[in-house]
Amino acid sequence: MNSHYIINQGVNSLHDELHQLTLLNRIYMTEEEISGIIVDYASRVHKNLGPGLIASVYKECLVIELNRRGLIVNCQKEFSVKYQELTFDRAFKVDLFVENKVIVQIKAGEPPTDLHHAQMQSWLKHSNCKLGFLLHFNKHLVKMAVRNVVN
Repeated sequence: MNSHYIINQGVNSLHDELHQLTLLNRIYMTEEEISGIIVDYASRVHKNLGPGLIASVYKECLVIELNRRGLIVNCQKEFSVKYQELTFDRAFKVDLFVENKVIVQIKAGEPPTDLHHAQMQSWLKHSNCKLGFLLHFNKHLVKMAVRNVVN
């Protein structure tokens, strides 16, 4: 009985150690590493569902996949904007905020325009993020419809 307990205790500490390493790796993930995961899973979701659905379906499926991968995803994250001594609460809201580093906007209707690109650049500036994505799922290949925006 004791040997069984000792074996389980060893496995639990190994499991805990692996969990800690996973957390550390996630903390130190770069925007580029996160972006690779986002594009990969967006492609998987698109391949599975195909084009033509509403954006919220793609968004929910992408969130599920990113969470399964172990990434933290905040949906409908609101940001404030500061102007001189003023702060405007809830100045903009993003579809997904992945690992508190990467902004993702999901589109499923018309392709993203220059306005969407300009908005993303402004959002990156005001959120202090370096990277954002405009993912357009109404294409035959989602990789052809990924626009990354760099701050």
